[in-house]
Parts: sequence; C-alpha cells; structure tokens
Amino acid sequence: MGDRMPELVLLQQLQQDRYKLLRFLLSNGVLKKVVMPSGAKTLEDINLDEVSVDYVLECAEKETVLEISEAVKRYYNDLDLPLMMGSAFSQTVYVASNVDSSGPASSCLPNLVLAETASVEASHNSFSMVSTASQQVSVNELINDIEDDDDRESRPKIALYQPNDTNGLILELPPLKTGLTGDDLRKTAYEILLASIGGVRGLPLPAVKEKNQVKKSKFVRKFTGHISHKHKHQSSQKPDLGDLLENIRTQMEIPEAMDWLTRHSLLNVSVGSGGKRIDTLLIPLELLCTVSHVDFPDQKAYTRWKKRQVNVLEEGLLNHPSIPMEESDHRESELRTLFKELREAEGLPSALGSAQRSESLMAVRNIVLSLAKRVSREDQIEEVCHWADGYHLNILLYGKLLCAVFDILDEGKLVKDTDEIMELLKFSWKILGITQNVHDLCYTWVLFHQFVLTGEEDLLRHALFHIKRFSANSQQSPQERSYMKTLRSCKEGADGSRELTFVESVVLPIKQWVDKRMEDYTTSFTNASKMDPLLTLAVVSGTLLGDEKAQSGITRMESAAETDAVAKQLENYITSSAKAAFNKALQEVHIKCEKANEHFLALLAVAIQTLVKKDTEEFGPILSRWHPHAVPLCATLYHNFYHQQLKPFLDGVSILTDDVASVLSGAYSLEQYLMGLNMSGSTERDTFFYKDEIEPFKVEEISTTLMMHWVSMQVTRVSEWVDRTLQQEKWEPLSNQQQHGVSIIEVFRIIEEATEQFFSLKLPIHFPVMKSLATGLGNALQIYSSRVVNQLGVKEVLIPPPPGLTRYGKEVFNIKKFTKKGISYINPSDTRNSGQLNLLSVSKLCVRLNTLYFMLNQLKILEGNIKDLWLKIQPHNNNLGDTSDTEFPPNFDLTRKLANDSIERISEFLGTSYFILLIFVNQ
Repeated sequence: MGDRMPELVLLQQLQQDRYKLLRFLLSNGVLKKVVMPSGAKTLEDINLDEVSVDYVLECAEKETVLEISEAVKRYYNDLDLPLMMGSAFSQTVYVASNVDSSGPASSCLPNLVLAETASVEASHNSFSMVSTASQQVSVNELINDIEDDDDRESRPKIALYQPNDTNGLILELPPLKTGLTGDDLRKTAYEILLASIGGVRGLPLPAVKEKNQVKKSKFVRKFTGHISHKHKHQSSQKPDLGDLLENIRTQMEIPEAMDWLTRHSLLNVSVGSGGKRIDTLLIPLELLCTVSHVDFPDQKAYTRWKKRQVNVLEEGLLNHPSIPMEESDHRESELRTLFKELREAEGLPSALGSAQRSESLMAVRNIVLSLAKRVSREDQIEEVCHWADGYHLNILLYGKLLCAVFDILDEGKLVKDTDEIMELLKFSWKILGITQNVHDLCYTWVLFHQFVLTGEEDLLRHALFHIKRFSANSQQSPQERSYMKTLRSCKEGADGSRELTFVESVVLPIKQWVDKRMEDYTTSFTNASKMDPLLTLAVVSGTLLGDEKAQSGITRMESAAETDAVAKQLENYITSSAKAAFNKALQEVHIKCEKANEHFLALLAVAIQTLVKKDTEEFGPILSRWHPHAVPLCATLYHNFYHQQLKPFLDGVSILTDDVASVLSGAYSLEQYLMGLNMSGSTERDTFFYKDEIEPFKVEEISTTLMMHWVSMQVTRVSEWVDRTLQQEKWEPLSNQQQHGVSIIEVFRIIEEATEQFFSLKLPIHFPVMKSLATGLGNALQIYSSRVVNQLGVKEVLIPPPPGLTRYGKEVFNIKKFTKKGISYINPSDTRNSGQLNLLSVSKLCVRLNTLYFMLNQLKILEGNIKDLWLKIQPHNNNLGDTSDTEFPPNFDLTRKLANDSIERISEFLGTSYFILLIFVNQ
C-alpha cells in the first residue's frame, strides 16, 4: 500500500486540477454557448468527472457551442484509446492487446486517462449524461451553481498533494456553529468588499462584454489577460477599479452572474437607504430583503443562497458575541426562532411561504438592528453597525479577502496587482473592524498558511515581514491597544474552555507548527539556510505570546525578560532536537553493529561525533544568533546522552581487552571534542560552560588503572619470552652479515610489539604509566644481559687440570710462566664439563658478545621511538603532563650498565679461551 501512495496522491491531484479547470472554463464566459442535457439546469446536476476536458477545450478554441452530452460521449470513447506518453524524442503507446497483431501505433495523441478515474461513480444527485435530449442555456444562466456547497458535499473528497503538513495549522477561534463552509465565507467576504467599496468610491456594474472584438479567442484571452503577472505581458499601467474588481472576482472564483446580481442588489439597497452609506448597513440583512427567488434560475439555488445569508447573520450576531446578552433579554431566542422560520419558509406553499418570509424579515430587521447598534469593541466610528458582534467571524471573512492576492493558476505566487488589491481591501476595514495591526496579523496567517501549502519560501519571507512589523509597532494609541485587548474568544478543547486573545489565536498555531519542525531541526531541514526564517518566525511568535501572558495593562516584557524567554525557547529546540537525533543515531548504530565487528559504544562515539560536527557547523551559526551558548549547550547535551549509555559499561570493566580499549578510546576522543566545543563560545581562556550539568566520563582514571595492569601483563609476557628464547638459543650467527644470536631479534620484536600496542591504544597516557612500561622493558633486557653471562659459569673451567706427577704448581699459570713440556700433560680427552666448555668456545663467545652490542644499538633506537611516540601524543595529553626534564625521556642507563658489564665479563672469557687456544696451537 505504501508503494502506491505516490500514485494515489498524483491521481487525486490530477482529479482536483481537472475539476478546477472545467469549473473555470464553464464559469468565466469562455465558451460561446452550453447545451445542457435534458433534466439538467445547473452544473450541480452534472458529474464533471464524466465530461471530456479535451472536448471542452476544443469548443473554447473554436468558439463553438458546447454540448454536454457530446462531451460525455467523448469522455467514454477516449477510455477505449491506449495510453500514450509523448516526449521530445519519441512517443510510447501502452496497449493491452498483442503487439504483433495490433499493427502500428496510432499517430494521434489521445486524452490521458487514468484507470482509477473511470471508477469514480457519479454522486447521488448527478444526472446521467447519456441523454440525447438537450436544452440550450446561455453561459450566464449556466453559472447558477454559485451556491455549490451541496455539490461539494456530495462529491468525493479529494486530498490535494501538499509539500508540507498542515495538520494542526488551524486558527484558534471558536468553531462556526451554523455550518458555514469556506465557500460560504468566500462569497460573503466578496459581498462585504463590494459594499465597502460602494460606500466610499461608488460601485460600478460589470462591463458588458462584446463578442468578436478581437481576433484571438476568449479562451486565449482568459489565460493571458488578468490572472497573474507571470502570464500578463500587456500594458504596465495601473488598473482601474473595474479591472481590479474583475481580478479579485476571478481570484476568489466568484461566478459572473453572482457578481452582477450582488452589485445590482447593493445599488438598489443604496438607493433605498435614505442617504445612508452602504458600508453602514447590515449587508446580509439588506440582501435578504432585496433579492428574491425570481433572481435565481431555480428554487434550489435561491434556498442555498438564503440559507447562507441567514447563517451569516446568526453567526455574526448570536454566536460568540463580544457583549453577552443578559438572561432577561429575550431577543436572542426570538431571533433564533425567526431565523428558523426563514429557513422553513421555502418549504411552504408559495403564497404562504412568501407571507411568512416577509413577516419574518420585518421582525428580524427590528431585532437585528437593535443588536447591531450596540456600542462595543471600543468603536472609533460615528455610525456604529456591528453586523458581526464576535470578531472571529470578521477575521475569517477578511482572511478570505486576503487570499485574493494569490495567483489562482500558481498558488505559491502573488499576483502583480497585489498592492492595488490591498488598497481596495482597506475599504472593508471599517465594516470588519480591521486595523493596521489586525491586518498585519491576518496577512501573516494567510501568507504562512499558503507557504505551508505550497512550500514557496517567498511567502514565508512576506509573512515574517508582517509579523515583525506587528511586533515592532510600539506606537499604538491607547485606544487601539484597548481595542486589541477586547478581541478575545473562548475555545473549547480537551482540557476545557480557554480564553484567547486575538494575538494568541493567530500566533499560537503558527508557533506550534514551527515548534514541531524546530524540535527536530536536524531531520526537518536538509539545508540549514531554510531553517533561518522559520527560526526567526518562531522567536518572534514566542515573544508575542510571552507579551500576551506577561502584559499588565498595556506594558510589554522588559528586554532582559524577553532575552531570557528567547534563550529558553532556543534551549528547548536544541534539547529536543539533540535528543531526537541521538535516538535516531542509536537505532542506526544498533543496525550497523550487527554487521560490523566492533563494539556498539565505540561505533556510537564515532556516530555522535559526526552528528555533533554537522549540527554545530551547519546549524550552530544560525542558533548562535539567538542563543550565544548554543554550541556549548549542544555539546553538553550530547555529552550527557552518551554518558548515560557509557556509564553501565564502565562500571563493569576490569581488564583492558580490545573492546574495552576501542570503547575507552572512542569515549575519550568524543569527550575531548565536546569539551573543546564547550569552551569555543568564550572569549576567555578555559571558560567552561554548563560545568555543573556535565559529569565527566572519567576515562583517564579508568584507563590509567587498566593500562597499569596491562603494562604489568606485557612486561611479564616479555620476561617469559626472554626465558624461552634463551633456552632455545644455540649461539650461532644468523648470517655472515648478522653475527649475533637469534634470541635478541625475538626479544626486541616482542618489545616493539608491546610498545606499538601501548601507544596505539589512543587512550590518555600518563607519564608514570609510560615510565612503568619503559622500566619493565628495561628490566627484561637486564635479565637477558645477566642470563647471557650467567650461562658461562666461571672462567676457571677453561683451565685444564694439571697432569699427574707434575713438578709445577697451579699458581704457575697465574703468573703466565710455563713451558711447552707442561702443556703436553693436558688431556684433550678430558670430558669434565664438556657442555659448558662447548659454550665457552671462541665462536660462541663472539656471538654472545655481538648480541650484547646489538642490544645496545637497538636500545638506543627503542629509546628514540618511545620519545617520538610520546611527543606525538602530547597535544592530546596537555592536561596529563606530569613530567620533568630530568625524568624524560625515560632512559635505560641501568640496562646499558648491565649490558656493558656483561660485555666485559664475556670479553674476559673470550681472552682466556683465546689464550688457551694459543697454547694448543704452539704446543
């Protein structure tokens, strides 16, 4: 089902666009004549889903008569044609039959028909469009679907595709109890505009259009005349009043016939008003008294029109009044009864119904005028006429008027004549109780709502301009401020009734919508620049709402309190967004951990560091304009979030394994990065923000303990390796170039391996730990040097025992005085200590000596490597530095001393052995 959602959304959008196009073509005088089928009088009786758009367009272009029955036949005939996809390079036809037996594809481009479209059934009150009988009706007579609310209710509900989610974006105003729809409000708003203009500038009647004045068809003219600046390439002169009203009528989708009827009726009202201006009268009441059913093509259309006018009066004067009536005042109940009689009059016989209607209207006029003349809302006008007592209905009507500035063909754009239209709308301010501040808020709402629908960022910038102007308007007069405070309403909700000011009613839903995005801004905005205007709007909205709550009389929040409120608002955004991003990172790392051979916390540390880097680099500069410590706050939050995951792991650690090392390394690196960000927002060195809110990981303490244990294990391992290699050592040279033993190669290999592992842990390394490692390695080498010498025993073993019956004493050898004759008594076959004598051979002693010299050279290299590795990690250990010049680098002087002593002893053995060898040679 999820895979088909884009297709269904596209289908719904196409169906809605198709419906709008047909209504536009049929309601704006584009067609020369329309022939209705038998039994159908208005568009309400026609199912527009069964009308071929291609056929209607052809009739409009050729200026021929449109026969609805033919349009329906054309629609069903087109259903049998194959779907075709045309492009600049080729055409692709989709067929259901066998391609090989079907022949070549059709060269004509058929009407695009979606399969789902054919399944849309006609509404219950639609007329079957296959009738051949017809009835000729003029276009103006055809457009008597002006009250099409019943048709809208019976039509399938089609959801338009919207770039943004408008859920919850509803004005916090009391609901309309009479069931007035958006179309009802739009039509009533247009009537109010005409009356307001007629009371000031005079109301012109619509110009009668003459046919064939120009060569191009009306169809082309409709799309190039007055809709939008994108489609208008004619004169740049300012339009006159007639042109502006025509533009507004088109933008508000008011049929020409209804426009003409309303203007004509208002002029009649003006003539019979006894010199009163139209804008000081109750417009719905006057229209009810002036317009009769003979002005409509049928009773059904008139009934809907009258129902709307009565509902407007009831909604404006009785529901949600600004001045509630007293319990003893029976005018409300009487008026509701009269409104009910007016609605029921049409169901009576004609004579009786007309009489009841006349009596009811006369009684309604008396009561309504008494209610409308009450002084309320801090009135500043001479003639008071509150045709709408509760302000919320006026706001909804004015919002419909403001929507006239949006291009009907491109709803994300403003029409070229926006400024001129705004000047005309100001005429309605007196009737609707609109001031400049009220206008700014209403226009902010309309622009923002349209931005949410279309995603057009220019509309957001316009909305931001108007709400800023309202917020900065501190030059309000006391009278106007008092008037703004009277604009209050009660809104029923799940938590009971709430009293809201006008500012809260408009700004609160805007802020709630923006808050929803800002509370997860890392996900909501792929481009940080798009967040900037919305964040500004959120801040301004929050400030306005704070003013409404903090106002005492007419004072505003102090600047310090306002700054604190903005900072708190930003903190909420950063906190909620960071939490949402962290939870998302947790889920992603859990999935990745199942595939990677790494510990979860190690991967999480890397993911968090990447997330924080993106957050601070992209969104940090924007957030910092409103909150100076936005980046440190973000770092603090992620630090605490990760610590919650890390702490249970650290509590159970007892030995330094590969997983432990990777987790500690990642945690230490993350903490160092976050701490750096925490101090980045200060101009002073070592300034630490949110210090009380951060609990350190304590990776240094834990890693130091574990590393000391690890060093001890490595030193033991090296010592054991020394014993093993010496036991296996034969003291044979490796090669002609390497005249040392193999054991020293193995010893230094294991030492270098331990050293590399130690410095590759990427953990905070204290100098005592490093010194402990160096000392342990030196001790292992000292053991090696000692055992190389201790294996030789004493050098006296090299001296052969004296022969029997000798006349020389043993001490003769000590003074090195002897004769050849004495040596001849040495018994070569003497096998005492033969194994030890074998170790003391000249060649083996030379290998031992070379091995120790090799060890001294490698010891120097090892010392240099340790120094370089230590200095390399020093930038990360500035706070761990506890060394002194006398302690660093850790030296191996004692190891060298023992090695030199061992070399001296081996040299003595070698000298003695060589001397004995000379004796044998010279004997």
